[in-house]
Amino acid sequence: MSTTGNAVSERSAPSGDRPAAAPAGGDERPPAHWFWRFLPGVAAYLALVALLLLADTPVSAIARYTGYALWGVMLPGTLVFRALRRRPHTLVEDLAYGAVTGLALELVAWFVLVSLGAQSVATVWPLAVVIPFLAVPALRRHWRPSGYTARTPLGWSWSVSGLVMLTGAYFYQDFLSKYPALSDSETSRIFGDMPYMLSLAANAKQNVPLTLPQASGEPLYYHWFSFAHMAMTSMVGHIDLPMVETRLMVPALAALAVVLTAVVARRLTGRAWAGPLAVVLLFVVTEFTAIYPNNVNTWILGAPSIRLMYWSSLSYTYSQPLLIALLGVVGEALRRLRMTGAGENNPAPLFGRGVFVLVALFAVGSSAAKASTLPVTLAGLVVAGLVVLIATRRVPWTVVGLGAILASAQLFATAVIFNFESYGLEIIPLGNLQPFWGDPDHKRSALFQALLIVSALSAFVLHHHLKLVGMIPLIWRRRFKLDPLQWFLLGAAVAGPCAYLVVNGYNSSYFTLAALPFGAVLSAWGYCEAFERAALPRRAKAALAVGTVAFVALLTYAIYHYSAEWQAYVLREVAGGDAHKSYFLLLPLVLAGAALAAIAAVCAFLWWAGGRVWPALRGRGAVVLMTAVLAMGAPGVFHDAVQAREDVWAGTWSMPVSQVDAARWVRAHSDPADVLATNSHCWEFDNYAYGRPCENTRSQWLSGYSERSVLIEGWAYAPRMVALTRGGTAYGGPFWDQDLFKLNEDAVYRPTEAVLHRLHDEYRVRYVVVLRPAGAESPRLGELAEKVFDNKQVGVYRIK
Repeated sequence: MSTTGNAVSERSAPSGDRPAAAPAGGDERPPAHWFWRFLPGVAAYLALVALLLLADTPVSAIARYTGYALWGVMLPGTLVFRALRRRPHTLVEDLAYGAVTGLALELVAWFVLVSLGAQSVATVWPLAVVIPFLAVPALRRHWRPSGYTARTPLGWSWSVSGLVMLTGAYFYQDFLSKYPALSDSETSRIFGDMPYMLSLAANAKQNVPLTLPQASGEPLYYHWFSFAHMAMTSMVGHIDLPMVETRLMVPALAALAVVLTAVVARRLTGRAWAGPLAVVLLFVVTEFTAIYPNNVNTWILGAPSIRLMYWSSLSYTYSQPLLIALLGVVGEALRRLRMTGAGENNPAPLFGRGVFVLVALFAVGSSAAKASTLPVTLAGLVVAGLVVLIATRRVPWTVVGLGAILASAQLFATAVIFNFESYGLEIIPLGNLQPFWGDPDHKRSALFQALLIVSALSAFVLHHHLKLVGMIPLIWRRRFKLDPLQWFLLGAAVAGPCAYLVVNGYNSSYFTLAALPFGAVLSAWGYCEAFERAALPRRAKAALAVGTVAFVALLTYAIYHYSAEWQAYVLREVAGGDAHKSYFLLLPLVLAGAALAAIAAVCAFLWWAGGRVWPALRGRGAVVLMTAVLAMGAPGVFHDAVQAREDVWAGTWSMPVSQVDAARWVRAHSDPADVLATNSHCWEFDNYAYGRPCENTRSQWLSGYSERSVLIEGWAYAPRMVALTRGGTAYGGPFWDQDLFKLNEDAVYRPTEAVLHRLHDEYRVRYVVVLRPAGAESPRLGELAEKVFDNKQVGVYRIK
């Protein structure tokens, strides 16, 4: 078969005709002084510290978190990683992979410590790694390894450092400078799910496995490893959980993901500059859209890859480094299987057999970090395995072994962590796009319906995947005769979007996001190859860089200033003035893409015509066009920064300081095992300004800021309830146990001595917390229980 005819077995790897890659380490130059080699990393760290200080983060919290990261993650992880990899390559690689190894080991430590009730000694858990590496002679050499086979170019280091700073600046503008770590006024706002995530982290400090804090004792079948990480951060570093959640965790994990992406792309492609480019494609270039402001109501094709996905989904934040590391080590194992045209001239030494241990560590860590990551990785591996099997007619045992590890980790998560819970997701092909061509009255012609279906699919690809066009020249030039590693990347990159198109529900968009790291690495690989073949002279490279910046600036300006006019024009001329048509929201995106494609076609023709006159243009137009296409999603980051100042994000709700203060008082005066009762079940967007209808059962502030379980708070995210939504994100119906709900409400509105005694004795309720905007308590409550806190908005009563 033409797509696999050049495949070879694990035992042989003939050289191909790929152009030699540029030296990854820059070994032809003398090594730079250690000061200059470490300066980019130090500069990035100091820049993040400065941004955190500007966001009113205490110096003590930054210092404690730094100590936690070095002692609790980096040190044990790096030692173990060095023991597992065969030969050293670069120091930055040891530290990046070592940090993710530390995150995986931290989960084991968390399980042991919380299971044994030994949370008080969490700070010293790294000694379980440090002592053997000091005591065993064969392990001592990993403290000061020698023989690094490559040097990291300073330009590469400064590029990655600059990208870390850019992500930090984005976070500062978009969140850190806008939302306080703890509410400081009655009008403070916060992203709606942050108290929920805070409550899970608090629960992880006390329970293995986690339970639902908003319904005391209810099992939580969810990807909760990120909250175990938050709990360990708090216990090891002695840092307040809200500070971890709102200030420290996200910039640190994002910085790790940036560095690791650059390291993985460099190792797998054999090209140093594929690293920073992959980072740009994954963390800077967002979705292409013609709409500003781009708020939640315009996220019509699933969750965005960057826009506020970090604080709004801490599980996604935490899963990124683990997924990228898993991608990297599976890719390292597949480097043993080669096809003509890839794999040679890669200076990075193979990891050796320890790679399978690393795969197991990262696979287990990823399994319940985010439920979407392992299925996408497995799909890519299946594609690679099938290609090798067909091409060689031999069982690729390396792939089989990797698959067994990943499948076991997936089975563990599905059976043990998720209890086979689907959260209401259903297999409905194209179910997420069907609303765009919905025609319940059957008034449209079959041709028009077909056009709408094609338009919706085109919009999905245009919106999410322009950043991946770099893989096209790589595939085209090889005529699909790809290396197994490249098949793995391609298979995973395609599997994620396909899963979104098959599985119904907003949360299925996380499959698309999980596929992006694979696509970004492959896209960067293909772009670097095409760029090398173009052999642009220095002035042409400078012109391309300046032109790209100008193009991004022009596109950013045009969308920002003329988006409203463009939407009005499309509404008037194409949608007939009817904004309620099912396909209207697609039109600005699809027509903008069509207009840009027409401009690109004209430019391509002019370039071709110019090449007949100026031979220097020949063979280089594709690189220029590809650069422009890759950059089309870049305006989103800059729009986000402006939008954060000009437009209230629809995902933020009021979080009055009076409620936070009351919950924190309970936290300071109760035992972690105590249970609370409350009348707060709904979270009204404007703090009950429009009355008390209970339509949003997502009250999570009390369990979050008190760090205690509540008998019944908000039940919207209870697994048994979400399963009823058929792909929805939250449940708004009644609580499942109405007898218990009545008992809870009676404690506030119709209290008796018997009711309070039953809550105390059977359910371990120690405090009744009354949110008065939701309903004032009965005067009898003060006679039967001791009022211990009151700030007019919230009253707290201790059951005697």
